Amino acid sequence: MKILVTGGAGFIGSNFIHFILNKYKDYEVINLDALTYAGDKDSLKEWGGDSRYRFVHGNICDKNLVDNLVSECGAIVHFAAESHVDRSISNAVNFIQTNIVGTFTLLESARNHGNKRFHHISTDEVFGQLNDSDKPFNEISNYDPRSPYSASKASSDHLVMAYYHTYGLPVTISNCSNNYGPYQFPEKLISLAITNILENKKIPVYGDGLQIRDWLYVEDHCRAIDIILHDGKIGEVYCVGGNSEKKNIDVIKTILSLMGKDESFIENVEDRAGHDRRYAISYEKIKNELGWEPEIKFEDGLQKTIEWYKENEIWWKLKNNLCL
Repeated sequence: MKILVTGGAGFIGSNFIHFILNKYKDYEVINLDALTYAGDKDSLKEWGGDSRYRFVHGNICDKNLVDNLVSECGAIVHFAAESHVDRSISNAVNFIQTNIVGTFTLLESARNHGNKRFHHISTDEVFGQLNDSDKPFNEISNYDPRSPYSASKASSDHLVMAYYHTYGLPVTISNCSNNYGPYQFPEKLISLAITNILENKKIPVYGDGLQIRDWLYVEDHCRAIDIILHDGKIGEVYCVGGNSEKKNIDVIKTILSLMGKDESFIENVEDRAGHDRRYAISYEKIKNELGWEPEIKFEDGLQKTIEWYKENEIWWKLKNNLCL
């Protein structure tokens, strides 16, 4: 199989390409990425000399480029997205363009080139927020996005399913919980906390830090996408969770403990506008139908992630424009 991976120089996309090329020796991957601030083609430099891997610098809104690449491939795995909530609050334009128009461009191309297999990566944030007593989100949860980011992802989800129902495009969607692991740009909670500690900086914590998120190690997520791509039922949605609900402040305290630091590194800052209080997601469907469940325990995944950032200081300092 030849797979077009969009956003493959980003965090989850690059991990997925590593996973696929290591697992399937007869698979080829074309990586289409615009190389925004969060993308780095060096995250995949080990595959630079491998004939099974090709990097293409370009935008998913570029119809002619997308058409040329889709025509070569048998499947599309669509990661490319603007994803940082804070940035969507300050400037939503790129989120609308990439997450909605870009997804539309890919869907049109997939439809016009023989109804190519299309898997779309989404988020639990499209479902809104939960109260402490609510059951976790699942595949039939109502959509209730509360930020420009989550609204743009909700729109793209609806477009994907519309192409299935209207045109018979062979699609699947996965809605995942918060990912963490190697190659994550140092702006998300865990990667920012680790890199700030390594630079002896304070860790900003929004509000009281009691917001709850479910955490999924990125390698577990890649396994789930692989299973859905090959064995998932066409037209279905699969929720992918980590079975690791944690308060943000407890995540920070665990990282501090693992890195031998005290709580003086914590700095409470003004809460984010419209900050969702709790996300949680049930993975019962993918477990029961496809046999997937998370394998990496949260503390083990955190330790792996901490070690990666320690060993790859040049990578993340370059990403932050902090190299001397």
